[in-house]
Amino acid sequence: MKPALPEIIATSLFAIAVLHTFSVKYFLKLAHKYHKHSKLFHILGEVEAVFGIWAIALISIFMVLKGKDFSLNYLSTLHFTEPLFVFVIMVVAASKPILDFAMFIVLRVSRVAPLHPATSFYFCTLFLVPLLGSFITEPAAMTLAALMLKDHFYSKEISTKMKFATVGVLFVNISIGGVLTQFAAPPVLMVAAKWDWDLTFMFTHYGWRSISACLINAIIVTFLFKNELNKIRLTHSDVKLPLFILFLHLVLLAGVVVFVHDLIIFLGIFIIFLGLANAYPNFQNKLMMKEAFLVSLFLSGLVILGGLQKWWLQPILTSMSSNQIYYAATALTAITDNAALTYLGSLVDGLSDEFKFALVAGCVSGGGLTVIANAPNPAGYSILCSSFKGGAISPLYLLISALGPTITTIIFFNLL
Repeated sequence: MKPALPEIIATSLFAIAVLHTFSVKYFLKLAHKYHKHSKLFHILGEVEAVFGIWAIALISIFMVLKGKDFSLNYLSTLHFTEPLFVFVIMVVAASKPILDFAMFIVLRVSRVAPLHPATSFYFCTLFLVPLLGSFITEPAAMTLAALMLKDHFYSKEISTKMKFATVGVLFVNISIGGVLTQFAAPPVLMVAAKWDWDLTFMFTHYGWRSISACLINAIIVTFLFKNELNKIRLTHSDVKLPLFILFLHLVLLAGVVVFVHDLIIFLGIFIIFLGLANAYPNFQNKLMMKEAFLVSLFLSGLVILGGLQKWWLQPILTSMSSNQIYYAATALTAITDNAALTYLGSLVDGLSDEFKFALVAGCVSGGGLTVIANAPNPAGYSILCSSFKGGAISPLYLLISALGPTITTIIFFNLL
């Protein structure tokens, strides 16, 4: 298929956006060097803002070259329900009552396990919290798990090996732990509506694989560092939950999930949530508005830029087998966000059910290999990076640390 000018422009900017994701550290260095323009360079250095920035560039070019009518007609053919849903669900699911409830569950379960308290809590953090991400969303689960690890383990005298092994398992388990439902993991959310994947489909096709892989990964890393864990004394106290406020938050969260495809309704529920948060500020922390906006901006930019990539993507994907696309998606996820890959795949017509499963399975399998591989990873990185030497998590050591858990994931998602 010979591309038209708009498609050539969109593909060129998409390629630039991918390269930009690898250059964010350069812009952050410029922000420290040129204080006058530091805010601009900080924006350019936000991984989640990259696709939004280049989507704005694309529409601006269309305005100049093709006019307002062409630009508006193109935007009107796109659907932004998923990015807006991600914004709403992240803010609601990461509210203090919901996170306190998740913390309460983890504490209760960890006390039942016949292990040293720190060992049990560590295991539950890496196993249970990623699975909770299927209900409170992956970004919220990443935030909760990273904060728990930082407060109770990374703040202690633990080895560098344990720090890297832990973050490797965390990133992989968060990536696969959100696939028990169709609304929590960005790579699933981008295709669920178009491919008619509901809760039953996700749990029966992906759920047991996710639970099994998360369990094995958590067991292995807990066993490897049991001697260090057994020396740690936990100092956390019980979480106090105001039941009335918690009930209202759970009802609103459930409402957003139920009406995931109905933009007007879930935005209305979000307005009610904002009113509740404003009425009871003593039961809230600062809402995760910035982080949710950036992830939503990323997905919106992806929709705009991705809408014109079908011309080159369809011939490539249709030439691959299901097994080939699984491994290709796993590898490509390491160098670009997995939601980008699944969204591009959703643009291709005539894919078999086996191919669709393999594409999404590959994308979530590789979601822990790099910081940019999965949308929640930057949140975990920002929370934990100060605990590493130089205030940064080495990309190479992160990749090495995530290889083992990724291999476990490949076994369950592709070989069994």
